Amino acid sequence: MTDVRTASPGLGPLRPAPTGLPDPKIQPPTIAESGDPFTALRVIDLLARVERGTPLRLVDIADRLNATYGDWLFPTETVADVVLQLQANWMADYRNSSGIVVDDGTYGPTVTIEDSSRVDPWIVRQAKREAAACRERLAEFARRDRVAGDG
Repeated sequence: MTDVRTASPGLGPLRPAPTGLPDPKIQPPTIAESGDPFTALRVIDLLARVERGTPLRLVDIADRLNATYGDWLFPTETVADVVLQLQANWMADYRNSSGIVVDDGTYGPTVTIEDSSRVDPWIVRQAKREAAACRERLAEFARRDRVAGDG
């Protein structure tokens, strides 16, 4: 007579990992996307720290982001999208375009951030808004127990 086992809910205790089993916590690279708050937060964090009143090439900003976040890829176009959104936000808040100026420089597109005391508090608010959007996305992900949202 064969002992037939039936499935029951739950996994129970796990066995120790077999010798030589590789660590499964390998992450694929993240490609920064326009409209993504995780991307925007990283770009804004860098822009909050760059020199003020000096035109900076967007390609140099993307290069610094790529060097800082080795598991991310920041295309220059995506960085430009974040910068343009910041410029639009600045214009909506202050009704002028002097705070964040995007231009076509000799060596490619540039951004110049105004050197004034109003920039730091404003850019912190922008970063806080993106961080809140990141937390909301993470909370939404945690609320679902299936990738397709059917749980």
